[in-house]
This record gives sequence, structure tokens and C-alpha cells, in this order.
Amino acid sequence: MIRSELIQIIADENPHLYQRDVERIVNTVFSEITEALAKGDRVELRGFGAFSVKLRDARMGRNPRTGEAVKVESKLYPFSKQVNFLEIVLTEELRKNAFITHPILNFFGNNTCSDFNS
Repeated sequence: MIRSELIQIIADENPHLYQRDVERIVNTVFSEITEALAKGDRVELRGFGAFSVKLRDARMGRNPRTGEAVKVESKLYPFSKQVNFLEIVLTEELRKNAFITHPILNFFGNNTCSDFNS
């Protein structure tokens, strides 16, 4: 789902709100999360998950073209962890909709969710 789809779903479920107001709300939520992470804070959305920033240490890498060793600087990266409840719900939905082809299952050599259930 992309941001515009999220905005449309929220607007459809809340007909008393103007679409521009829903867009402003969604953009404000995302910008507040982004600003908090930029300050190094942790953001937790109960029932959904938590977002934080982690440090990836400096290391020696390789240039894929030449094979030459290259120093890779340390950097911060965003990290998210969904709550266990969300994982359970997603798994159950995947099993209910067994006819859906899912790219993750293709990775394991299966091409449908019905193969996942057995």
C-alpha cells in the first residue's frame, strides 16, 4: 500500500472528513515519526509496532566490480518491529486467502498459499 491508497481508504471510511484534511493528518503523522527518528527517539504505535534508529558499524566491504576492499563508514538506519499480534493476524489472513500467489512463497519454491498450509 502506498501513501495515496492509505489516504483514500481513510477518506472513504470517514466521509465526514475532507480528503485534503485526511491527507494533512496522514502527512503529519508520518512527518512526526520521521522527526522523532531523526532525533534518535523511539516511536511506538500500540497494536502495530515500534520504530527506532540503529547504528551499523563501520566495516570493510568490497567493490563488486573490481573486488577491491573498500572502507564503509558507520551509519544510522531505521529499524521497525511489528507486534506479535499483527504477525498472527497477517498469517491467518494469508491462510484464509489460500488462492493468492505470494512472492515470499515463491522464494521457498511454492507458488500459492495452499502449498503453505500443508
